[in-house]
Amino acid sequence: MFRILVLILIVVPALEIWGLVKVGEAIGAWPTALAVIATGVAGGYLARWQGLQTIRLAQVQMSNRELPGEAVLDGICILSGGLLLLTPGFFTDTIGFLLLFPYTRGMIKILLKGLLLRMVDGRIRWWFVRR
Repeated sequence: MFRILVLILIVVPALEIWGLVKVGEAIGAWPTALAVIATGVAGGYLARWQGLQTIRLAQVQMSNRELPGEAVLDGICILSGGLLLLTPGFFTDTIGFLLLFPYTRGMIKILLKGLLLRMVDGRIRWWFVRR
């Protein structure tokens, strides 16, 4: 896991710098800088709006004595998407927008649920086998 994290911390910034240089060569430095700023502002606004809707949904679910599981996953995706949009670069912006739009976020949540279920199931089995 540590190796994957180190790889991500090295590869993603290098990819972002390469992308910014290529876009800067194609459209110029100022339009590239303005595009990075615009995606950050739009992403912050969209993340705030989606986040407030998710908080309201979670509050309604809890007042109805329901577990807000879907709302929690939405919140994780929205927070991650907002953070990715605030980082400069076009590749992280693409992933951030995918996490903020409800349709694509739904597909990502399906993958995230499968990953979380496998992680929890593996730990439960490991716990029973170990004891």
